[in-house]
Amino acid sequence: MSGYDASAAPRVVVGVSGSLGSVTALRRAIALARRLGAELWPVLAWEPPGGDPAARRSPAAGPVAEDWQRLAGQRLAAVLEEIFGGNAPGVPMHAVVVRGAPGPALVATADREDDVLVVGAGRRGLQRAFSGRVSRHCLAHAVCPVLAVPPSPLESELLSVHRRNTWHLRMDIRGL
Repeated sequence: MSGYDASAAPRVVVGVSGSLGSVTALRRAIALARRLGAELWPVLAWEPPGGDPAARRSPAAGPVAEDWQRLAGQRLAAVLEEIFGGNAPGVPMHAVVVRGAPGPALVATADREDDVLVVGAGRRGLQRAFSGRVSRHCLAHAVCPVLAVPPSPLESELLSVHRRNTWHLRMDIRGL
């Protein structure tokens, strides 16, 4: 219970990347925060290209990491602007940029037992390994309840159309 404070407002922490799955999770997190009277904590996690070990080997990593942190903050602001369109979400919000892999970064942010961690959950098996890895990590390591939000019907339909078009494209290429 490293960050536990009984007097602190309840928090709904949600992973945000800009993907359709994270947008669906964010919308669910907003509704949950409203119902609970909680603060909304959208979190964007980032890692240096090649990960931290590669960044530590580079002598220019310090100044460059500051740029990456700034760019991650701009990305989070852009995603929130796109979703909210300049309007407030209707709940207190504290947007956070965290350096680290998404799963561990979300678990470290949602570090109080009364937090609720909201993550997108994929349904496509190995083809969606990144999303599945994050949600599995959060479910296994979080000290608070975790809400794994399935993809929206729109996302499922888009993936279905993409698969059909990819299959037709392969058939067209073979026919040449």
